[in-house]
Amino acid sequence: MCKKKILLIDDEEYIVELIKYNMEQNGFDVIYGYNGEEGIKLAEAEKPNIIILDVMMPGIDGYEVCKRIRNNKITKDIPIIMLTVKREEADKVIGLELGADDFVTKPFGVRELVARIKAVLRRVEKDDGEERELGVIVIGDIEIDPKKHEVKKNGVVLDLTLTEFKLLSVLAESRGNLLTREVLIGEVWPGEAMPESRVLDVHIRKLRQKIEDNDKYPVYIETVRGLGYKIK
Repeated sequence: MCKKKILLIDDEEYIVELIKYNMEQNGFDVIYGYNGEEGIKLAEAEKPNIIILDVMMPGIDGYEVCKRIRNNKITKDIPIIMLTVKREEADKVIGLELGADDFVTKPFGVRELVARIKAVLRRVEKDDGEERELGVIVIGDIEIDPKKHEVKKNGVVLDLTLTEFKLLSVLAESRGNLLTREVLIGEVWPGEAMPESRVLDVHIRKLRQKIEDNDKYPVYIETVRGLGYKIK
């Protein structure tokens, strides 16, 4: 069985050594870079299964690295877990808006990090398996193709993150029906710790910005106040 490959991007050598040792003990292959520029090059060249990315680094920080990885067609679908010493929810929201899949706050336990990595990888594998079984979903001028992992609006391909694609797919499969916040979180982040309060709202807002003509007056995704969301 082929080992999953982790790309670790962190400027602190002892953190790199700690994570590398423990990830290898848990059956992963680990490659690493000590700064953002090196990490971006490794992501494109190595195409890892997942990226562990530190926020605070000299030169370009983790937020900028995340942004560049998401804007590169070769690396845009690689899941990213960000490491941060910041505890404020607003700092995590920034990372999520840029396309991060999860956050781990320093100092962290190795078991927690391993669990989060495995949870994100399970979600990716589950999504891939489900998408092979589904046909194209058409809603208005939007086409969702699970097999190609592609969304088009008026024939133009939209650049969605993995989480945005999953969220739109779940809503589209239940179009016309209300999905509560709890149900959506369970579908998009199955088997994972409950995301913080604003995580779902951030992804909905980013998704609206990409699929709506005017995200201030959404046509597709309707908010049912106090309950959840639905595709009209």
